[in-house]
Amino acid sequence: MSQRIHTDEGAQPVAAYSQATQAGPLVFVSGQIPLVPETGALLGDDMQRATRQCIANAEAILRKAGLTLDHVVKASVFLTTMDDYADMDAAYRDAMPAPYPAREAVAVQALPKGARVEISMIAAHP
Repeated sequence: MSQRIHTDEGAQPVAAYSQATQAGPLVFVSGQIPLVPETGALLGDDMQRATRQCIANAEAILRKAGLTLDHVVKASVFLTTMDDYADMDAAYRDAMPAPYPAREAVAVQALPKGARVEISMIAAHP
């Protein structure tokens, strides 16, 4: 059995999906693009700022589930070009607590709303 998680403090879905779903002790946070929750504006010019916004959006959803970034066990990063990898990684290192969770970063052809980065996460209740 699963439970849908929603918060008004995070970026709102731009299509037919839940912000997160909990199944047992695991919480699956849908991919977050760098949307500012208060305005819906997309951050795109500064990769480090965009990455931090993706993580902040995921953090708000995790908070609603009673979790923090410390509970993240896996992150998936999608970039529209690997040219942005170093800037994404620098911001990720600053925003995520160490020891870092498992992660992959892959290049994709395009992301929703023209975003250059999207991050999804899996977290676990202790």
